[in-house]
Amino acid sequence: MGTSQSSAGPGGGVPMVPPWTPPPPPQSPPPPQDGERDGGDDGGDGRQPPANPQAQPAAAPPAVARPVPLAPSGRFGGARRSLGDFAKTGDGRAMRRGLGRYVSGGYGGADTATRRFGGTAATAGALDAALGGAGAGEAAGEGRLDPALASGRSVEEVMDAVVEAVRPIDGTQDAEAERASIRDALSELLTRFPEADLLNLEPEQRAYVIERFTAIDVFRRVDLDLGKTLRDKAPSAITALSRLKQVKDYVKETVAAAFRKMREAGRSVTSGRVNQIVRDALRETFEVFEGYSE
Repeated sequence: MGTSQSSAGPGGGVPMVPPWTPPPPPQSPPPPQDGERDGGDDGGDGRQPPANPQAQPAAAPPAVARPVPLAPSGRFGGARRSLGDFAKTGDGRAMRRGLGRYVSGGYGGADTATRRFGGTAATAGALDAALGGAGAGEAAGEGRLDPALASGRSVEEVMDAVVEAVRPIDGTQDAEAERASIRDALSELLTRFPEADLLNLEPEQRAYVIERFTAIDVFRRVDLDLGKTLRDKAPSAITALSRLKQVKDYVKETVAAAFRKMREAGRSVTSGRVNQIVRDALRETFEVFEGYSE
């Protein structure tokens, strides 16, 4: 359960968003408004106004990089106290309060927390592309792993090939966690869809992998930052494992609800731009957590 190595989490005085975290993807142009569609502001006769051949489209203002806040001293103190109480008692309210304080105090709110998990979103896009989607902002098929890779290989070897292609080792803790999260998500996929072909997934299966990867990676980061406290405060190792499973299940439920909200808004992960959709689902998740901070 959790990660191979739990730490006391990052301290104060360091950027809340590490410099290696991928930036958000460029925003798509906004959809046309009602007055810009056929039959809109056309003088009332249904004809479109003549185009001005000399008119040039307005250039988008250059993106301004927002400063990355530095973490205050004792940034996770409130979260550790609440999760310590949860470890001792199993009180779900203490667990939710701990996750809320993790976002509000540990990362300064849902906005910065979402930026911190930019690597999760970027890797989700690359994973979707590798599995046959267009999640990395590419045309369908670009970045996809060759199905011939599965020829003569075991399921374990295919999963290893996916992990290596999507998230190569780069010496960061994030890479290690994301690689493990990819593998766990693929394992959960095969538990739910035993006949799934990892290199030829149905859209529903691919969407499930992306959602599960996102949830598992959020949990791994929480475990890396706060897991030591939970393990130290639990009355036994068995209890600690049980508490960690409760946290993981709650994270999964919250992330699943965020993706469900995206789908209900017509933004499924099978429709492309997975990086941005995952970022929005992460923001929704962190806003839910932050709501329990007090």
